[in-house]
Amino acid sequence: MPVQTLLHTADRISTWVGKAFAWLIVVLMLVVCAEVFKRYVLNAPTAFIYDVNNMLYGTLFMMCGAYTLAHDGHVRGDFLYGSMKPRTQATLDLVLYGLFFLPGIGALTWAGWDYFHDSLAMREQTFNATPLPVYPFKFIIPLAGAIVLLQGLSEMLRCVVCLRTGEWTPRLKDAEEMDVVEEQLAASTHVDQAARDEAIAKAQAIDDMARQRSTEAAK
Repeated sequence: MPVQTLLHTADRISTWVGKAFAWLIVVLMLVVCAEVFKRYVLNAPTAFIYDVNNMLYGTLFMMCGAYTLAHDGHVRGDFLYGSMKPRTQATLDLVLYGLFFLPGIGALTWAGWDYFHDSLAMREQTFNATPLPVYPFKFIIPLAGAIVLLQGLSEMLRCVVCLRTGEWTPRLKDAEEMDVVEEQLAASTHVDQAARDEAIAKAQAIDDMARQRSTEAAK
């Protein structure tokens, strides 16, 4: 299997998982809105809503980590990193992945499995008037760790390829902010075609300028 295909396979898995669990933000919004209505309008608060909110948000946060890593979206202090050559960036990334990422995520996955196993063995529940099972939520810890670990190994392979070629391999393209802008303007019925095309062109020019500056900084 070609290396690029292998890298994109890992990217696709992380992207699919991230997009699937991203729908939890909609569920979380509906749950919060329903609880606000029940609490302040009907004066009938739900006893377990706080635990549900924590579980939903925790699951969303953990399961979208691999997606963010796959699309290079994690925050980094790139004041120096952005001015480095690709091979220097890849060397630094590879060293940091080996020193911090692998031990950290490996420990998270291992310990998370132990937490889940102990929770399942005792059928752990929350402490409120309407107890909820905790072990399904704790299973998310090792599951998320395993998916992030898979993506991290892919990133390390991407670093090795960059060290050999001197260039970063292209990432799997996903919908970006510019794509959303173009789609919204193209579907707008409040502006004519000329104004729509002009707005899209200006937005594209700004996006291209930002990308060019980023590329020049990386050289």
